[in-house]
Amino acid sequence: MVALPAAGDAGASKIVDMRSDTVTHPTPEMRAAMAAAEVGDDVFGEDPTVKKLEALGASMFGKQAALYVPTGTMANLCCLLVHCDSRMSEVIVGSQNHIYLWEVGGSAALGGIHPRAIPTLPDGTMSLDEIEGAIRMVNDHFPTTRLVALEQTQNQCGGQVLPLDYIDSVAALCRRRGLSLHVDGARIFNACAALDVDPARMVRDVDSVSVCLSKGLASPAGSLVIGGAEFVAKARRMRKALGGGMRQSGVLAACGLLSLEKMSQPSRLKEDHRRAREVASGLASVEGLEVAAPASNMVLVKVVAEGIAASDLVADLKARGTCVIALPGTGKIRVTLHCQVDDDDVKKAVADFKAAMLSLRVGSGQGSSKRQKVE
Repeated sequence: MVALPAAGDAGASKIVDMRSDTVTHPTPEMRAAMAAAEVGDDVFGEDPTVKKLEALGASMFGKQAALYVPTGTMANLCCLLVHCDSRMSEVIVGSQNHIYLWEVGGSAALGGIHPRAIPTLPDGTMSLDEIEGAIRMVNDHFPTTRLVALEQTQNQCGGQVLPLDYIDSVAALCRRRGLSLHVDGARIFNACAALDVDPARMVRDVDSVSVCLSKGLASPAGSLVIGGAEFVAKARRMRKALGGGMRQSGVLAACGLLSLEKMSQPSRLKEDHRRAREVASGLASVEGLEVAAPASNMVLVKVVAEGIAASDLVADLKARGTCVIALPGTGKIRVTLHCQVDDDDVKKAVADFKAAMLSLRVGSGQGSSKRQKVE
């Protein structure tokens, strides 16, 4: 549990924060590593801890090089700017992908890159036929298609895991059509754990991948851009142009090393996946809720009770000490498990959901409704 001061209370009350796996705090080992980190000026290429982190990241994913950047959004943007190296280029991306929905349109605003959004399917994939059909012919009226971008795991679809053979198929399509393939791997270690796949195999035929160290891996900040040596050299220049060149960033990279060495272990992440299944199971019989079976560390909960909005439930839960997040315009709530949510926290969260729904249903004057099972 994360200890936060209660409003109007001189003491402190504990809450279960499952809004995102970004809310995790650095582990005690990370804090010690930060204090002891050997540092230098990374813009001059002189920070030994950053170099060690980048080398480890590249090795784990079977690529030539890696680049440490402050955020996942910057990591994706650097990759798109390198792949689509001229204005009036185009990236094919899923309509529910983070790059398209949640990154402020940076690739268009800063790179002149046109996003060609095609439907994201419920399992987080895009149809291969839709991808191929979206590739532009050479014509003065059209932007030039240069890139396809995937997301692993797929956040908006509730942590859906893209199958390995699907990624291989998209990569083969890209090679055949002369395109590059980027994977927004913000939670790629969760996918590796779910599929029992080595990271290097996951991105074997991928041109670039971004890896977030602060989503479920407990680092306070930072992501990696990973790819070929020439690609990463260009991305380093993009990082500088975007204001992402840090100096003695080894104090943060020290946490990143522990994220890769320890927090990314499948045995660690599978505990989050197990707890996600327990949350889903616990909520399956709550009247007025529909619960999707989780694929990784996220649970999507749809409020179907008449007269109760997802925002009402989120507010009631927060008052009880359980924090989750509503997905705008969907009627759904996302519950995200991470390393700082334990079994007792799961029990509390499920109990709070049940109490909140009962309270809201009584308040809205509803009778009983059909109980829902995990899909």
